[in-house]
Amino acid sequence: MKTVQKHSKKRDAILQAIRSTDSHPSAEWIYSQVKPIYPDISLGTVYRNLALFEETGEVIAVATVDGQKRYDATADPHTHFICENCHSVIDVETPQPFSEMYKALRKDHGFKASHHSLTFYGKCDKCQNGEN
Repeated sequence: MKTVQKHSKKRDAILQAIRSTDSHPSAEWIYSQVKPIYPDISLGTVYRNLALFEETGEVIAVATVDGQKRYDATADPHTHFICENCHSVIDVETPQPFSEMYKALRKDHGFKASHHSLTFYGKCDKCQNGEN
């Protein structure tokens, strides 16, 4: 992972907003969190910094949900579940370590994977129980 060369208070606030939640926020949500602190910040600034954070590996884009790209400050490989009803993006544990999956790909198919994305879709437990 590269590090961001130039620091700014706004950039740090954007990154802190992403790190402060496990909700996998959109750029618009991040903007709404940072705007009260930095009233002169633009949504474009948020998008440019998110692109920079993706490039440097500080955040990942999980998926586009309901027309909005969603971000995660946990850049290590992990699995997500996206509820098709309430549009929540949730981190989930997988029963098999990813390192074992990479080894199996190499052994069984001769592939050398560098990264992956695994996302499940359906209804979360709250939506199934009528809570959302």
